[in-house]
Amino acid sequence: MAGKDNQMSRLNKNKDNSKTSKTTKPNAKKKKGKGKRIAWALFFTAVIAIFCALAGYLFILISGEKLLEQNQDKLTAYGTSKVYDRNGALMGELSLQKSDPVKYEDIPEKLIQAFIATEDKRFMEHNGVDMWSIGRAAVKDIMARSMVEGGSTITQQLAKNIFLTRDKTFFRKATEMSIALALERQHSKQEIIEMYLNRINFGGPYYGIKAASERYFGKSDLNKLDLWEMATLAAMPKGPSRYNPLKNPDLSKERRAVVLTLMEQQGYITAEEAAEAKKVDYAYTPPERQQKYTAFIDYVMEEAEEKWGLTEDDVNIGGYQIYTTMDVNAQTAMEEEFKNPENFEESPDDVPVEGSMVIINQETGGIVAMSGGREYTRGGFSRATDSRRQPGSALKPIVSYAPALESGKFTKDSRLSNKKQCFGSNYCPNNLHGYSETIGMPEAIQRSENIPAVWLLNQIGVKAGFEFAQSLGIKMTEGDANLSLALGGMDTGTNTFEMAQAFSAFANGGEFKEAFAIKQIKDNKGKVVFENKGSKGKRVMSASTASQMTDMMKRVVEDGTGRNARISRPVAGKTGTTQSGYKGVSSNRDVWFVGYTPELTAAVWMGYDNPDRQHLLKRSSSISASLWGKVMEKAVQGYEAKSFPSTEPVQPPVEETTLTAVSGLTGSYNGETQTVSLSWNPVHGNIQYRVYRKETSESEYTRILDSLGGTAIEDMSAMEGLTYDYYVTAFDPSTGDESEPSNLLQIVAVSEELPPEDLEPDPGDTQEPPPVDEGDNGAGNEFPPGNDGNGNGNGNGEPGKGNGEGPGNGNGNGNGNGNGNGTNPPDNGNGAGNGQDGQIPGDGSDGSGDGSNNGDTGTGGTDTDSGNIPTVPGTIVEPSDPVDGSDESQDSP
Repeated sequence: MAGKDNQMSRLNKNKDNSKTSKTTKPNAKKKKGKGKRIAWALFFTAVIAIFCALAGYLFILISGEKLLEQNQDKLTAYGTSKVYDRNGALMGELSLQKSDPVKYEDIPEKLIQAFIATEDKRFMEHNGVDMWSIGRAAVKDIMARSMVEGGSTITQQLAKNIFLTRDKTFFRKATEMSIALALERQHSKQEIIEMYLNRINFGGPYYGIKAASERYFGKSDLNKLDLWEMATLAAMPKGPSRYNPLKNPDLSKERRAVVLTLMEQQGYITAEEAAEAKKVDYAYTPPERQQKYTAFIDYVMEEAEEKWGLTEDDVNIGGYQIYTTMDVNAQTAMEEEFKNPENFEESPDDVPVEGSMVIINQETGGIVAMSGGREYTRGGFSRATDSRRQPGSALKPIVSYAPALESGKFTKDSRLSNKKQCFGSNYCPNNLHGYSETIGMPEAIQRSENIPAVWLLNQIGVKAGFEFAQSLGIKMTEGDANLSLALGGMDTGTNTFEMAQAFSAFANGGEFKEAFAIKQIKDNKGKVVFENKGSKGKRVMSASTASQMTDMMKRVVEDGTGRNARISRPVAGKTGTTQSGYKGVSSNRDVWFVGYTPELTAAVWMGYDNPDRQHLLKRSSSISASLWGKVMEKAVQGYEAKSFPSTEPVQPPVEETTLTAVSGLTGSYNGETQTVSLSWNPVHGNIQYRVYRKETSESEYTRILDSLGGTAIEDMSAMEGLTYDYYVTAFDPSTGDESEPSNLLQIVAVSEELPPEDLEPDPGDTQEPPPVDEGDNGAGNEFPPGNDGNGNGNGNGEPGKGNGEGPGNGNGNGNGNGNGNGTNPPDNGNGAGNGQDGQIPGDGSDGSGDGSNNGDTGTGGTDTDSGNIPTVPGTIVEPSDPVDGSDESQDSP
């Protein structure tokens, strides 16, 4: 029954379907008829379109003979292109470097085979057009929906280079083919390959195989070329700039290997010959040529190719007018300073210290000036864009401090860990300037301490710092994602172009604008074909983060490791130094300064191209900061002076108060623990303290501890046998005011106490206590104010003029008064002084003697001992660059 029921249901279903089909049949016929009419209309339209296209295509093909005849003597399309600066003044003309044509019989057979194997392996078989290659290229073009595959034979390339405009269309391709067929009908294969090799571009302004051989190998006789040199030249047509051996030796070597493999596969050379030629490293240096703006013009050529699709050949001979962002004043200043050997460290041999620099207008992103090296030549290796060097601590603002502020978990007032510690199991970076429990963020950046930067990156996560650097245009690799990134540890490194572009976001209030060099390109008829009005920019950090970073990096220049970069405009920036990498060698591989004014941003790098034990820098980043300052002082003169924007709230005016100076600084040295203990009298109020020190051989004091709440510290970085000077100041964090220095204390790192000695301030110290007022005949010496004590009879002025009383400086509780002769009553006096013993050992007895200054003598009295600074055991950490102040180095994991 079940089977019968199923049978019946199927029958009923079929009946229902048949009824339905009968009722809907007329509508289906109508739809079907309409569909056929549309299909036929589309078919005929397609046929007509194809017929018209074929007719036009065939017309172009048969016109090849006529085109060839009309353009037989045409070697350039529209003449050389011209380049203009940002004000429309002509910078230069892209003149061509051509040599005398080489005859076919003077070209080595293997050189010809190298080009045929690489560019057109069926060259000897086809009639100018290789249909198999065209078919393969057409498939790839259709799949990509654009003209991505050339499929051109050597004959077609010759036709394109000599006769055609630079547009990339299917009809231009047909014209190219028609001329190629005509060339094959009128010329032999030998004549075609000869014309091709004498006409093709080999990077920059160099045209023809002989010009290329002379440029890249110094050989005018092609028969003297080695196999690897022939393969290097044959590698260039695919990308004359990209595979330029001077500019990109590594990429050139890779492409050369491809050429040699093709030659081996096609039977032109043996496997042994190919393997040997692949190993050779390019090391030729062409003779110096006197040229201007070469690095900038070369970058313009690259940008025209990468951003606008113009080939180097197009730019050279297309008759274009290229308007750029270059500032002649800035570019000239840069080139002049790079030619001055005094700006670079002297080399032990004939291998020079190199450098590069890039200046960017942060508001527009326009590149203002560029130097690719001290002796950069056209088409050469640009250290500004092609090199990859370790940035050291110059990367700290990008990967640690700015992303930490952006996270919202930290501000510039945050306290950061600064104690000796390891991160993970095996990464233990060091500080150059000692350690403390915590340190303020501005102080950590100013002194370029390593521990706070690593600790901060660990707090926010390596991923946050990694991605923030990428957002600023720094090219990163997966291997860079570790904590050593905080100190500039990168697998491949960076360059001055990327660093200047990244820092421009700080200068531009948190907006990142991609750097560019070309504003506008006009064709040979004056029509604008490309235009760049500058990127709209993207916000990569808040304005508050950018402002806080600027405030902190200003301190680096004002009173930190970047002091040599100070100019007549406000400057913020960061130094960077990478260590030698050799155990026991304290020299450096790379030194940087990256900074900005309210108008321009710039980066400077210095170092050897190939550093080794004999080729390292003795000086630190102070020398790169100095070069930065010399160039930028001239560069900013062409721009209206501005101020850094600030997002800090406007504070109501407060009554100025003078902080009381710290008094009673005392200390001792423990030889067993190698520790200096310091203590001083408290200053009332919400006050913090700063401790300064210097080793006696150094010229400047260094702030070693900051934001201390107590009145005693222990300096645990003592070194036996050295002598150091200390003083302390009071600091009000609410106003940013800092008091005058305390009394000076000299500490000798020996276990036994030595007899006290007088301590004279070093006139070269820039952070020394302030000098006294100048008299008629010179300035006298004075110890820091703020301490009651002995009378000091040394004064300024000529005898016999006026009477005055002069408070003495020293340690003790007594007051020194003097009556005598002097021209500056507040500071100068000769007479008898009275003092009493104070906290620091010293004789407060009266005394008498002569007070003198700069040859002027008067009769007076001076306390014998209570004004002197006692000498007790102590120590200090030696900075890396005693001449220019302390700097930083990169610690690697």
